[in-house]
Amino acid sequence: MKNIVLFTLGLLLTISHPIHAADNMNAFPPAEEGMIRNIIQLPKQDDESAFKLEIIVGKTVKIDHANRYFFSGSIERETIKGWGYSRYIVGKLGPMAGTLMAVDPNTPKADRFITLGGEPYLIHYNSRLPVVVYVPDGVEVHYRIWSAGDEVIITDNPQP
Repeated sequence: MKNIVLFTLGLLLTISHPIHAADNMNAFPPAEEGMIRNIIQLPKQDDESAFKLEIIVGKTVKIDHANRYFFSGSIERETIKGWGYSRYIVGKLGPMAGTLMAVDPNTPKADRFITLGGEPYLIHYNSRLPVVVYVPDGVEVHYRIWSAGDEVIITDNPQP
């Protein structure tokens, strides 16, 4: 009897695992009106603790080539109640600001991807769950995967 119970439990666990993985997106509600839901599915890594994901939010605009620009705004992390998963939300993209270097007015403007200002937004790498980012219509989500090098540097001046 004990073997039958253990076999049945093992069978249920192996069957439910793929179903649970497919249901991960059920935790993330569809985008509200005026918003877009972006889904990033990361590839599996051998040692995911050696990786970080940078979420880059911005918009492509036609601007000059000489100045540096950025949008105001921020990425907010929210925990989905009942699931414990994180989602990331940019409520609105604020006004664009930049440097004020003089540029020849006859110089043609070019399309450039302008990001949110501030520090890079890095999160833990986890290939088991999608990274879901909600942004306003017309705003793009890019990402970059960061990895640690193999070299570990030991301080040469320890203090007591």
